[in-house]
Amino acid sequence: MLTTLFRVIKYGFLNFWRNGWLSVATLSIVVMALLVFEGLIIFNVLTKTAIETFKDKIDISVYFKIDTPEDEILRMKKSLETLTEVKIVEYISRDKALEVFKERHKDDPTIAQSLEELQENPLMASLNIKARNPKEYAVIADNLEKTSFRNWFEKITFAQNAALIERLGKIIDTAEKGGMIMIILLAIIAVLVTFNTIRLAIYSNREEIGIMRLVGASGSFIRGPYVVEGIIYGLMAGVLSVIIALPIVYFISPYIEIFIPEINLLFYFTSNLFILLGYQLLFGVSLGIISSSIAIRKYLRI
Repeated sequence: MLTTLFRVIKYGFLNFWRNGWLSVATLSIVVMALLVFEGLIIFNVLTKTAIETFKDKIDISVYFKIDTPEDEILRMKKSLETLTEVKIVEYISRDKALEVFKERHKDDPTIAQSLEELQENPLMASLNIKARNPKEYAVIADNLEKTSFRNWFEKITFAQNAALIERLGKIIDTAEKGGMIMIILLAIIAVLVTFNTIRLAIYSNREEIGIMRLVGASGSFIRGPYVVEGIIYGLMAGVLSVIIALPIVYFISPYIEIFIPEINLLFYFTSNLFILLGYQLLFGVSLGIISSSIAIRKYLRI
């Protein structure tokens, strides 16, 4: 049993080296397929980060009348946090609002002078409400209109932002669905191209396979070296794809950060390097084994 296994592995390596340029071509295709797979992983991370960024920019703000007791605002906050649609509620006091306002306009002397002349804080306390899903802001707004705290409200920002929230919701839905469709299509293309390339490599040895079958070699003995060859393609392609991807990620990372400041692509890639390598090796070896096993079936029949 061990002798047979050793021979299968040995013939697998011999087939890989003997085919020369055909092995190089097949390996190149598998590397490109894995680069596509790696690109899909990164694309998925970027899409999710961008979507979460969009979601974080959407909220409803409830502004309270200046004479509203803080206890009432905090009770309102606690009541909102019990809603299943609400992700988080942030309380901004009048003092905090004034502090943020001053920091934002610190370079504008006119505004600073106006605040000094007022001699009191003109800003209102507020609650900033973020939903778990952008589609649920309408439900939250409806609850705000019906709440017993309604008399303390100065204004709710949902009405003027409703169209923008709806539009952003549609953009998020489209991005999620479009990204998933793109991932599936590119993955199918990569698998088909790799399968056909490995099948071409096996086709070049069809006469040798036929002779082995005629002299009584078992199907597993004939199939084994090609499965080993597929594993070699997968292992080498997995390592090479990560090596090739690293300088590409290093180059594009600053440009990605301009559009999505919330993610440092190079840091993500390097900190998850071994996980990504594991995925690449697993996908590459699986692709090689499955493609080789299916491609050789045709030649195992006399």
